[in-house]
Amino acid sequence: MIKRFSFLIMVAILIAPTADAASESAPSGHAVTMVKKKVTLSPSPSPTWPPKGFKKNGEVYAKIPTAKELIGTASNSKTLTRQLAQSVDGVRICEKYSCGAVQVASLNGCTWWEITAQVVGQTSVEDKTIKVYGSIRTTIRETAKRQITTVLLISRELLPLRRTISGIIAKCHHDAISEKMPSTTYVPISS
Repeated sequence: MIKRFSFLIMVAILIAPTADAASESAPSGHAVTMVKKKVTLSPSPSPTWPPKGFKKNGEVYAKIPTAKELIGTASNSKTLTRQLAQSVDGVRICEKYSCGAVQVASLNGCTWWEITAQVVGQTSVEDKTIKVYGSIRTTIRETAKRQITTVLLISRELLPLRRTISGIIAKCHHDAISEKMPSTTYVPISS
C-alpha cells in the first residue's frame, strides 16, 4: 500500500502545475511593464567652413539671403523674428519700407560689426535711370569665430516706390565699442 500511495503522490506532483508555470501562463491583473528601447541622438554635423554661397573678403564672409532663407533663419532667431515683427502705423516694417538683409561671419570673430548700404531706385516711372535715395548704416554687437549672423537693413523709403538695398559693405571691427549697439541709421539724400 505504501508503494501505491507513493506512486499516487508522484503522479499528482507530475500532473499538478507548479507555481512558476501557473504565473507564466495565467494572465494577471497587474500592470505590464514595457521595456523602452534607448534612443541615442547623434550630434548635428558641424557647419561647413567656409560657408557655402558666401563671398570672402579677408577674414569676412558675407551673403545676401533669399526670402526663403531669411524666413528659415528668422524661425530660429528670436532677434530677427522680433525685428521683422516691428510695426509702423499698424503695418509690419518690411511691408511698409524697403528692407534688405545680409548674412555675415568672420574667421576670427568680431568685437562689433558695421554694415553700410545704399537705397537705390528708378528716378520715375518714365525715367528708368537708377538714382541713390539714401544710405543705411547698421551696427551690431560682437560675434564669435565662424558665427553666421543675419543683419536686417531697414530704410525709411516707402515700399511702393520700389527702392532696393544695394552696395552692401560689411566691416568686422576688433577695436572697443564706442557707440550704442545695435543701431540703424537711415540718411535720405535730398534732391
